Amino acid sequence: MREELDKLLCAKYPEIFADRDKSMQETAMCWGFEHGDGWFEIINQLCANIQHHIDWSKKNHDWDIAYNEKHLDEQRTVREVVSQVVAVQIKEKFGTLRFYYDGGDEAVDGMVRMAESMSAVTCETCGSPGVQRGGGWIRTLCDTHEAEYQNRFLKKEVE
Repeated sequence: MREELDKLLCAKYPEIFADRDKSMQETAMCWGFEHGDGWFEIINQLCANIQHHIDWSKKNHDWDIAYNEKHLDEQRTVREVVSQVVAVQIKEKFGTLRFYYDGGDEAVDGMVRMAESMSAVTCETCGSPGVQRGGGWIRTLCDTHEAEYQNRFLKKEVE
């Protein structure tokens, strides 16, 4: 993914990408986003949903505590705070997005699985509808970018 899109995601979701600039001994995020620009919006929306879910869990937790302090005769169960998601690695593998992370809960896991499945029908290059294609390396591309890929690949074979 282009550097400016990488920086945009890291600036927009600093908690999720807290390890982005750490060493390779600490995280695979040191390699950046290992996929094309076409999946930017999938990741952007995924991160927005994850962070909203985490922030909402913190507010619910705080509201429950405040309620219990005011209503000693009527106590609510205090909801748990969802642990902060921190991205460990984001890449393409077998033609789809892989989003590895620490933290979260079952809802976050569902969001990640949905985003990964969306990548299977989204061109990794441009974000248009795409199809998984084989022939060596599995990739998800629209017809236009598949034709460009084939032209480059065939040109290298001829040379």
